[in-house]
Amino acid sequence: MDILKYLRDQGVEFQTHSHTPAYTAQEVAAEEHVSGDMMAKAVVVWSDGQYAICALPASHKLDMEKVAEALKGKTIRLANESEMATLFPDMEVGAEPPLGQLWDLPTLVDQHLAADEEIVFQAGTHRDSVRMRYADYASLATPTVADLSVHL
Repeated sequence: MDILKYLRDQGVEFQTHSHTPAYTAQEVAAEEHVSGDMMAKAVVVWSDGQYAICALPASHKLDMEKVAEALKGKTIRLANESEMATLFPDMEVGAEPPLGQLWDLPTLVDQHLAADEEIVFQAGTHRDSVRMRYADYASLATPTVADLSVHL
């Protein structure tokens, strides 16, 4: 999946940036010179037999109880690296964009991230990122907005 081609095909405005490899969302935020509050990290969870992508600010930590409540799940856990490699074979593990619809996965967005005018997220590699208006992102991802995290 070519994320940039997908975004161009959808007709949304966005900017891309290539940087030195960054492996955490906070590192990407530093490379992009943006606040961790507007850097969207994608965290993949498994709940009751289904995977979902949760997007939250890099400055926050996923609260699994809140995620379980949002998904109405009885059991929940983080997806492991081998599951991620299987789910997103054309992405670098840990650099998945928060666009679950591309893989038929539900997308949840933390309410703190949804309040941002713009967001930045990884474009499938540890070297490339996308910056776009949150409203455009939401129109593409059609996420469920919920309270999913706590500030670090």
